[in-house]
Amino acid sequence: MVASAIPLKKAVALFHALSDETRLALLDRLKDGERCVCELTDAMKAGQSRLSFHLKVLKEAGLLQDRREGRWMYYSLNPDAIEELEDLVAALKQAAKSAASAGKCC
Repeated sequence: MVASAIPLKKAVALFHALSDETRLALLDRLKDGERCVCELTDAMKAGQSRLSFHLKVLKEAGLLQDRREGRWMYYSLNPDAIEELEDLVAALKQAAKSAASAGKCC
């Protein structure tokens, strides 16, 4: 069962956060390090309210960390969450291999 890698609710939140093109683009922008929300807004050519929604979804899933400096928020990837995601994918990969080697169930 996939839930053995991480709790099922956490897996749902992670996959939901990853299920949007804008959120994946934000993660891609953050892979090189911390970015200010103003930088992300400019780079993504999107309104701040739209990006704030997507950043909130990513943060609630645990994929992002944030910090405030003055009036600006800075975002970065959460390495622990990325590791959890790797563990989940590894568990899925192992389950698929085991199922394939076991043959058909019917």
